[in-house]
Amino acid sequence: MFLNAINQTMMTYFIIKGITDVPELQAPVFLLVLLIYLLTLGGNMTILLLICLDQHLHTPMYFFLSNLSIVDLSSINITLHKVLLIFIAGDNTISYIACITQLYIFASLTGHELLILTAMSYDRYVAICKPLRYNMIMNHKVCTILVTSCYLMGFLQVIPAVLFFSGFSCYTTNEINHYFCDMIALMKISCNEKSVLEITFLIQCLSILALIPFLLTIISYIFIIFAILRIHSDSGKRKAFYTCSSHLSVVILLYVTLVSQYLTPTSNDALNTKKLFSLLNTAAVPLLNPLIYSLKNKDVMSAVKQRLNLCKTVT
Repeated sequence: MFLNAINQTMMTYFIIKGITDVPELQAPVFLLVLLIYLLTLGGNMTILLLICLDQHLHTPMYFFLSNLSIVDLSSINITLHKVLLIFIAGDNTISYIACITQLYIFASLTGHELLILTAMSYDRYVAICKPLRYNMIMNHKVCTILVTSCYLMGFLQVIPAVLFFSGFSCYTTNEINHYFCDMIALMKISCNEKSVLEITFLIQCLSILALIPFLLTIISYIFIIFAILRIHSDSGKRKAFYTCSSHLSVVILLYVTLVSQYLTPTSNDALNTKKLFSLLNTAAVPLLNPLIYSLKNKDVMSAVKQRLNLCKTVT
């Protein structure tokens, strides 16, 4: 399992503690996670299918939304699948290499989501501040470059942080108090100086991964707010705000969960609370994204009704 060396251990595998170790809660938690997993799969795959089938949804905003759904689907499969396997197969072990790989992919996907939401904020900025030039600015080539850049930057920007943390193979225990290999949980059991790890985490990961997309999103919305305030009619203001409301709701939800998960104290008691916020980030946010965009979007609801009517006609 591991090699002893002066009260320190070099791991070959970890034990994932899971969401809860209370026996009475195992079955309810499993059913809840399974329900969230299935609903998230269904919701995001429905969004992808609607965007592919309905010509009215072949616009930049829905192009970004389809990529957001792909990221959400990937995210739940890299995190929640292990939770389900623990309940079904009873195997709560994960190799060191698989753990670091999971850490890298999850961090990359988080970066993808933040960057795609930033690209969507730019799309909303162009739609409201430069409506007459929207089709020229947000053409297919520009949208493809933006999305491709989001994926490349998401994969590349977390490499330094993951390489740094993977270099510390010395841990005080092989039990991770989490349901997947998360940086905070690994930092907690590391033999290395916690303050050094936390500062490195803040500098290498959060500042690059989250701060830059956050600032770019804020700048976009500052211009959007000023543009909305210049609109004379109340109906025009409401329409402009409505076009941003879904995106803004998702942005606020994601950043609140990330701040609660990574920028709060990391004591042993706090880790249990962080698991709940992490569950919001990895399960609730991917589930709510398609709901927010569908329930608050007339185009999506119209596409759903058309498909339902088409199914009724065929049957």
